[in-house]
Amino acid sequence: MKMRQKQVAAALAAVDLYLREEAAALAAQAEMATERVAAADPGFWAQAGHMEAMGVRRMMQMRAFARIQ
Repeated sequence: MKMRQKQVAAALAAVDLYLREEAAALAAQAEMATERVAAADPGFWAQAGHMEAMGVRRMMQMRAFARIQ
C-alpha cells in the first residue's frame, strides 16, 4: 500500500510539472505574438511622422536639384 501511494504521488507530480510547463510555453507564445503585432502595426502617429520626414527630404532634394540647373 505504501508503494502504491508513492507511485500515485510521483505520477501526480509529473502531471503537475507537465501542466505548468505547458502553461508557461503558452504564455511565452502569447507574449511573442503581441510583440510581433506591435512591431508590425506602427500606428497613425508613426506613419504621419514618417510621411512628414519623407516630405522634408523631398523638399531638400528639390532645392538641391534646382541649384544644379
